[in-house]
Amino acid sequence: MAKFGKKYQDAAKLIEDKFYDAAEAVDLVKKTATAKFDETIEAAIHLGVDPKYADQQVRGALVLPHGTGKAKRVLVFAKGDKVKEAEDAGADFVGSDEFVTKIQGGWFDFDVTVATPDMMGVVGRLGKLLGPRGLMPNPKLGTVTMNLTKAVNEIKAGKIEYRTDKAGNIHVPIGKASFDNAKLLENLQILLDTLVKVKPAAVKGQYMKSVTIAATMGPGIHINPLIKTSKAE
Repeated sequence: MAKFGKKYQDAAKLIEDKFYDAAEAVDLVKKTATAKFDETIEAAIHLGVDPKYADQQVRGALVLPHGTGKAKRVLVFAKGDKVKEAEDAGADFVGSDEFVTKIQGGWFDFDVTVATPDMMGVVGRLGKLLGPRGLMPNPKLGTVTMNLTKAVNEIKAGKIEYRTDKAGNIHVPIGKASFDNAKLLENLQILLDTLVKVKPAAVKGQYMKSVTIAATMGPGIHINPLIKTSKAE
Protein backbone atom coordinates (compact mmCIF):
# COMPACT_ATOMS: atom_id res chain seq x y z
CA MET A 1 0.00 0.00 0.00
CA ALA A 2 1.35 3.40 -1.00
CA LYS A 3 2.56 5.69 1.76
CA PHE A 4 2.00 9.43 1.40
CA GLY A 5 3.92 12.26 3.00
CA LYS A 6 2.50 14.64 5.59
CA LYS A 7 1.86 17.41 3.03
CA TYR A 8 -0.15 15.05 0.86
CA GLN A 9 -2.12 13.77 3.84
CA ASP A 10 -2.85 17.33 4.99
CA ALA A 11 -4.00 18.24 1.47
CA ALA A 12 -6.21 15.16 1.30
CA LYS A 13 -7.99 16.26 4.48
CA LEU A 14 -9.22 19.36 2.62
CA ILE A 15 -11.11 17.24 0.10
CA GLU A 16 -14.55 15.82 0.82
CA ASP A 17 -15.82 12.58 -0.68
CA LYS A 18 -18.12 14.27 -3.17
CA PHE A 19 -18.34 15.79 -6.62
CA TYR A 20 -17.35 19.46 -6.73
CA ASP A 21 -18.42 22.00 -9.28
CA ALA A 22 -15.53 23.17 -11.42
CA ALA A 23 -15.05 26.55 -9.76
CA GLU A 24 -14.87 24.97 -6.29
CA ALA A 25 -12.47 22.29 -7.55
CA VAL A 26 -10.11 24.83 -9.10
CA ASP A 27 -10.04 26.87 -5.90
CA LEU A 28 -9.37 23.73 -3.88
CA VAL A 29 -6.66 22.31 -6.15
CA LYS A 30 -4.62 25.50 -5.70
CA LYS A 31 -4.81 25.02 -1.92
CA THR A 32 -3.47 21.46 -2.24
CA ALA A 33 -0.43 22.62 -4.24
CA THR A 34 2.00 23.09 -1.36
CA ALA A 35 5.29 22.00 -2.97
CA LYS A 36 8.22 24.40 -3.16
CA PHE A 37 7.97 24.49 -6.97
CA ASP A 38 5.14 25.75 -9.19
CA GLU A 39 3.11 22.58 -9.54
CA THR A 40 1.36 21.64 -12.77
CA ILE A 41 -2.41 21.26 -12.58
CA GLU A 42 -3.49 18.24 -14.60
CA ALA A 43 -6.92 17.10 -15.71
CA ALA A 44 -7.77 13.42 -16.01
CA ILE A 45 -10.94 12.57 -17.93
CA HIS A 46 -12.35 9.06 -18.20
CA LEU A 47 -14.44 8.67 -21.34
CA GLY A 48 -17.03 6.02 -22.05
CA VAL A 49 -15.21 4.83 -25.17
CA ASP A 50 -13.54 1.59 -26.19
CA PRO A 51 -10.25 2.69 -27.80
CA LYS A 52 -9.61 -0.76 -29.30
CA TYR A 53 -12.13 0.27 -31.95
CA ALA A 54 -10.84 2.84 -34.42
CA ASP A 55 -14.17 4.69 -34.52
CA GLN A 56 -14.10 5.23 -30.75
CA GLN A 57 -10.61 6.66 -30.41
CA VAL A 58 -10.40 10.28 -29.28
CA ARG A 59 -7.34 12.20 -30.37
CA GLY A 60 -6.58 15.76 -31.32
CA ALA A 61 -5.06 19.05 -30.29
CA LEU A 62 -6.29 22.39 -28.99
CA VAL A 63 -4.85 25.71 -27.92
CA LEU A 64 -5.47 26.53 -24.27
CA PRO A 65 -6.33 30.24 -24.04
CA HIS A 66 -3.87 30.77 -21.18
CA GLY A 67 -1.27 28.17 -22.11
CA THR A 68 0.13 25.53 -19.78
CA GLY A 69 2.76 27.61 -18.05
CA LYS A 70 5.51 25.56 -19.65
CA ALA A 71 7.61 26.82 -22.53
CA LYS A 72 7.76 24.14 -25.22
CA ARG A 73 10.87 23.52 -27.30
CA VAL A 74 9.93 23.08 -30.95
CA LEU A 75 11.95 21.15 -33.52
CA VAL A 76 11.00 21.84 -37.15
CA PHE A 77 12.06 19.73 -40.11
CA ALA A 78 12.14 22.04 -43.12
CA LYS A 79 14.24 23.13 -46.07
CA GLY A 80 14.56 26.11 -48.40
CA ASP A 81 12.52 29.21 -47.58
CA LYS A 82 10.64 27.28 -44.88
CA VAL A 83 13.76 27.25 -42.69
CA LYS A 84 13.65 31.03 -42.27
CA GLU A 85 9.87 30.96 -41.75
CA ALA A 86 10.26 28.49 -38.89
CA GLU A 87 13.11 30.48 -37.36
CA ASP A 88 11.16 33.74 -37.59
CA ALA A 89 8.18 32.06 -35.94
CA GLY A 90 10.31 31.17 -32.93
CA ALA A 91 11.18 27.51 -33.49
CA ASP A 92 14.01 26.39 -31.22
CA PHE A 93 15.62 24.03 -33.73
CA VAL A 94 15.26 23.96 -37.51
CA GLY A 95 16.95 21.66 -39.97
CA SER A 96 16.91 18.33 -41.74
CA ASP A 97 19.30 15.38 -41.87
CA GLU A 98 21.57 16.76 -39.17
CA PHE A 99 18.73 16.37 -36.65
CA VAL A 100 18.02 12.85 -37.85
CA THR A 101 21.60 11.99 -36.93
CA LYS A 102 21.36 13.73 -33.54
CA ILE A 103 18.11 11.96 -32.63
CA GLN A 104 19.51 8.60 -33.74
CA GLY A 105 22.36 9.35 -31.36
CA GLY A 106 20.01 9.82 -28.41
CA TRP A 107 19.21 13.56 -28.51
CA PHE A 108 15.67 14.43 -27.44
CA ASP A 109 15.95 17.97 -26.05
CA PHE A 110 12.67 19.09 -27.61
CA ASP A 111 8.97 18.78 -26.77
CA VAL A 112 7.18 18.98 -30.13
CA THR A 113 8.17 18.04 -33.67
CA VAL A 114 6.79 19.88 -36.70
CA ALA A 115 7.52 19.08 -40.35
CA THR A 116 6.54 20.26 -43.79
CA PRO A 117 4.92 17.50 -45.90
CA ASP A 118 7.95 17.25 -48.19
CA MET A 119 10.14 16.42 -45.17
CA MET A 120 8.12 13.44 -43.95
CA GLY A 121 10.32 11.07 -45.94
CA VAL A 122 13.24 12.23 -43.80
CA VAL A 123 11.27 12.24 -40.55
CA GLY A 124 9.86 8.80 -41.33
CA ARG A 125 13.29 7.30 -40.67
CA LEU A 126 12.78 8.29 -37.03
CA GLY A 127 9.38 6.66 -36.59
CA LYS A 128 10.53 4.01 -34.12
CA LEU A 129 12.24 6.68 -32.00
CA LEU A 130 9.70 9.50 -32.14
CA GLY A 131 6.50 7.42 -32.21
CA PRO A 132 6.73 5.82 -28.75
CA ARG A 133 7.52 9.24 -27.24
CA GLY A 134 4.54 10.91 -28.88
CA LEU A 135 6.85 13.15 -30.90
CA MET A 136 6.01 12.03 -34.44
CA PRO A 137 4.49 14.83 -36.56
CA ASN A 138 0.87 14.20 -37.52
CA PRO A 139 -1.27 16.15 -40.00
CA LYS A 140 -4.38 15.59 -37.83
CA LEU A 141 -2.61 17.43 -35.01
CA GLY A 142 -1.44 20.27 -37.22
CA THR A 143 2.21 19.31 -36.93
CA VAL A 144 2.61 18.31 -40.59
CA THR A 145 1.93 21.55 -42.43
CA MET A 146 3.27 24.14 -44.84
CA ASN A 147 2.06 26.90 -42.52
CA LEU A 148 4.95 26.75 -40.08
CA THR A 149 4.24 30.21 -38.69
CA LYS A 150 0.80 29.16 -37.50
CA ALA A 151 1.99 25.78 -36.20
CA VAL A 152 4.89 27.16 -34.17
CA ASN A 153 2.89 30.13 -32.86
CA GLU A 154 0.08 27.87 -31.64
CA ILE A 155 2.49 25.52 -29.89
CA LYS A 156 4.27 28.40 -28.19
CA ALA A 157 0.90 29.88 -27.19
CA GLY A 158 -0.17 26.73 -25.35
CA LYS A 159 -1.27 24.09 -27.83
CA ILE A 160 -1.66 20.67 -26.24
CA GLU A 161 -2.38 17.23 -27.64
CA TYR A 162 -4.88 14.81 -26.13
CA ARG A 163 -5.34 11.12 -26.74
CA THR A 164 -7.21 8.32 -25.01
CA ASP A 165 -5.06 5.59 -23.49
CA LYS A 166 -6.01 1.92 -23.57
CA ALA A 167 -8.47 2.44 -20.69
CA GLY A 168 -10.22 5.42 -22.28
CA ASN A 169 -8.49 8.04 -20.12
CA ILE A 170 -7.09 11.39 -21.20
CA HIS A 171 -4.43 13.17 -19.13
CA VAL A 172 -3.47 16.75 -20.00
CA PRO A 173 -2.04 19.77 -18.18
CA ILE A 174 -4.34 22.79 -17.84
CA GLY A 175 -1.90 25.22 -16.24
CA LYS A 176 0.18 25.90 -13.14
CA ALA A 177 -0.74 26.41 -9.50
CA SER A 178 0.40 30.02 -9.89
CA PHE A 179 -2.37 30.70 -12.43
CA ASP A 180 -5.34 32.59 -11.08
CA ASN A 181 -8.62 30.70 -10.75
CA ALA A 182 -10.23 32.25 -13.82
CA LYS A 183 -7.40 31.16 -16.13
CA LEU A 184 -7.39 27.58 -14.86
CA LEU A 185 -11.15 27.42 -15.11
CA GLU A 186 -11.22 28.74 -18.66
CA ASN A 187 -8.51 26.30 -19.76
CA LEU A 188 -10.51 23.45 -18.22
CA GLN A 189 -13.69 24.70 -19.90
CA ILE A 190 -12.05 24.75 -23.34
CA LEU A 191 -10.71 21.23 -22.82
CA LEU A 192 -14.08 19.80 -21.77
CA ASP A 193 -15.95 21.63 -24.53
CA THR A 194 -13.49 20.29 -27.10
CA LEU A 195 -13.86 16.72 -25.89
CA VAL A 196 -17.64 17.00 -26.14
CA LYS A 197 -17.37 18.32 -29.71
CA VAL A 198 -15.19 15.39 -30.82
CA LYS A 199 -17.37 12.70 -29.25
CA PRO A 200 -17.28 9.69 -31.60
CA ALA A 201 -20.64 8.94 -33.20
CA ALA A 202 -20.21 5.26 -32.32
CA VAL A 203 -20.20 5.96 -28.57
CA LYS A 204 -23.44 5.15 -26.76
CA GLY A 205 -24.41 5.87 -23.16
CA GLN A 206 -22.62 8.31 -20.87
CA TYR A 207 -19.64 9.75 -22.70
CA MET A 208 -17.82 11.76 -20.01
CA LYS A 209 -17.75 9.40 -17.05
CA SER A 210 -15.39 11.20 -14.69
CA VAL A 211 -13.37 14.41 -14.49
CA THR A 212 -10.59 14.83 -11.94
CA ILE A 213 -8.02 17.58 -11.44
CA ALA A 214 -4.90 17.42 -9.31
CA ALA A 215 -1.67 19.27 -8.64
CA THR A 216 1.59 17.46 -9.34
CA MET A 217 2.09 16.40 -5.72
CA GLY A 218 -1.52 16.57 -4.59
CA PRO A 219 -4.60 14.33 -4.39
CA GLY A 220 -7.30 14.20 -7.05
CA ILE A 221 -10.44 16.33 -6.82
CA HIS A 222 -13.54 14.97 -8.55
CA ILE A 223 -15.73 17.25 -10.65
CA ASN A 224 -19.30 16.33 -11.52
CA PRO A 225 -19.00 15.36 -15.22
CA LEU A 226 -22.70 16.03 -15.79
CA ILE A 227 -22.52 19.70 -14.81
CA LYS A 228 -21.31 22.20 -17.39
CA THR A 229 -18.29 24.13 -16.21
CA SER A 230 -19.13 27.72 -15.29
CA LYS A 231 -16.82 30.69 -15.63
CA ALA A 232 -15.28 32.20 -12.54
CA GLU A 233 -16.69 35.44 -11.27
